[in-house]
Amino acid sequence: MIEYGEFDSAIGLNWYEIDPNLRQMAHRRLEPADLKWCEPELVRVGALVGGPIAERAEITDKNPPQLLTFDRWGERIDEVRHHPTALATKHDAWMAGISGPRLRNEAARLRRPYPPMMTAALNYLLSQAETGMLCAIGMTSGVLGLVSRYAPKHLRDEFVRHLTAEDFDDAWDGAMFMTEKTGGSDLGTLTTTARQDGERWLLNGSKWFCSNVDASAIVTLARPEGASEGLKGVALFLVPRNRLDGRPNGIHIRRLKDKLGTRAVPTAEVDFVDAEAYLMAGEDAGPDAARDGRGINRMMEMVNDSRHGVSVMGLGIMRRAFLEAAIFAAHRTAFGRVLQDLPMMRETLVGMVVELEAAAALVFEATAGDGALARMLVPLAKFRATRRGVELASQAVEVHGGNGYIENWPVARQLRDAQCHTIWEGTENIICLDVLRALRNEQVVKMLFGRLEAGLSVSAPALDASREAVASALSEVREALQFLSRAERDIAELRARSFTAYLTDVAQAALLLEEAEWELKNRASARKAVVAELFIRSHLTNRRLRGITSNERVALDLFEPLTRYGEIEPSRAAAALRTA
Repeated sequence: MIEYGEFDSAIGLNWYEIDPNLRQMAHRRLEPADLKWCEPELVRVGALVGGPIAERAEITDKNPPQLLTFDRWGERIDEVRHHPTALATKHDAWMAGISGPRLRNEAARLRRPYPPMMTAALNYLLSQAETGMLCAIGMTSGVLGLVSRYAPKHLRDEFVRHLTAEDFDDAWDGAMFMTEKTGGSDLGTLTTTARQDGERWLLNGSKWFCSNVDASAIVTLARPEGASEGLKGVALFLVPRNRLDGRPNGIHIRRLKDKLGTRAVPTAEVDFVDAEAYLMAGEDAGPDAARDGRGINRMMEMVNDSRHGVSVMGLGIMRRAFLEAAIFAAHRTAFGRVLQDLPMMRETLVGMVVELEAAAALVFEATAGDGALARMLVPLAKFRATRRGVELASQAVEVHGGNGYIENWPVARQLRDAQCHTIWEGTENIICLDVLRALRNEQVVKMLFGRLEAGLSVSAPALDASREAVASALSEVREALQFLSRAERDIAELRARSFTAYLTDVAQAALLLEEAEWELKNRASARKAVVAELFIRSHLTNRRLRGITSNERVALDLFEPLTRYGEIEPSRAAAALRTA
């Protein structure tokens, strides 16, 4: 078991080796042939992220990017200057394969497809150190996908070469500029215009939140001249940092945002002034592709990937918050006892680990999902992990007491960074409305409920009671969906958040049951079964008097194996849960 009292700080540890839940996830989800080469890479990245990258993150946060608008001759240059720690981290992340192509090339050399789980695991490790940095490097893969599918042929090879360069000095960042002053969610109101000029287009207008603003390859939305109003009238464009003739493009940075958190990534207000751009519609696009009404659909392909990335950020905050809280509680004394020995502190830490593992189950499942299933699991993962990121970061601050509120301790920044994730790529309200829209598709409904029912196919007798509780809740979710499908629009939207929360609870519980059965069969341990049951009792069952009068002692009696990742014999788990 992990002894948190042996550590002075989370910084300096290997964050893969200190995370048994992630290790078990890798062993369960990766094919043996992939695990053989992936796990050494995870160990290597765990040391990098928990060591130098985590150390630099504290410095970068206090030295955010600066904007130099003009040079000494008064010429406009709009140059963003980064602190050396930020540049060093971007370099190391790229060269280690977190964002660069090294690990994908290794998979190709081994003639293996690159496992999606590796992308999530690497990003999860980086997120524990600095989610702003993941935003800065994570958008590159999304832009690469759009460029590969939709960029004009005469540009595609050059952009792909730089977006996948093995050498960091030859690499280009990607960025996505969507939000305007009229709002980030209602994209149909955007006012940026596009005027065709031969093969290129000239964009004019303003964007209000532009993260990774100094990227070399920017994707954005604009309304071509003569296009209809609303979402159907917008088109997708690729905007290079420099014009094809080498001159600076018409991308003028008004100012960098003074943000609450995620300070590693520069976010700015931008004016496009005859900015050179290229229509992204694919090789088969017709002569009027700019007005085919598909621009928003193409952009949303990246948005869904970005949403999943943000869910990973929230999960990383959850993990870092728990780890910091566990280490602090193993050192600090109060009332003559170590904090971790106090009953309510044990309840807090057990609750944190249960929520962390339930969120991890959903986020990593969303990584593996394809097509219609991913269309549903990604917003659920984003909805849950980002909110729990805020909540666990807040709990970690409280565990630290006054120290947690001070910026030279590590958890204050985690709380500041976490609040951004509920907003990025769609607020919770937008996510809930998107869930309702997705469930109008019969294929999505079939895939989602089929996946959840598969989670209820566990056969271990130790999971019988838990399975019955989740099956009952899943039946209620089906009934709720039928009601919402017939309800008036205002009522359906009014209930969207409650429905999304219930559906997410059931999804997490079903996935935890699968993990519990795997652990029982492969490790002869019921630790995950206890985690699943605690989650179910907290989210899916009504306990008399909210459990106040029960004899439950799980947080006290199983505290060590739950929070320190020890094994729990099934008989011991059954006895502890019976008293509850």
